Amino acid sequence: MNTPVALHRSSVDGELRIRWDDGVEQCIAFARLRGACPCSQCRMARLQGRIDLVSAGVVLQEFNLQGYGVQLVFDDGHDRGIYPWAYLRALN
Repeated sequence: MNTPVALHRSSVDGELRIRWDDGVEQCIAFARLRGACPCSQCRMARLQGRIDLVSAGVVLQEFNLQGYGVQLVFDDGHDRGIYPWAYLRALN
């Protein structure tokens, strides 16, 4: 399984930059990450067809490594999502 060797939060570009152990570099916009939150509350909303609008200006304030993934903390107060590495790798 691919795991990251570097994570960088770029507030200037509004994206999380990930360098994977196979050399691939990935950039994911903060708004994309927030909109794709894998927490149970957000997944249920998506399954029920509710689309919560995410501000294009949402900011990733911090990230906390969890071994199998990373917890992302956003400036809108949302911090429940832990993004597994495979899930992040699949996001475009």
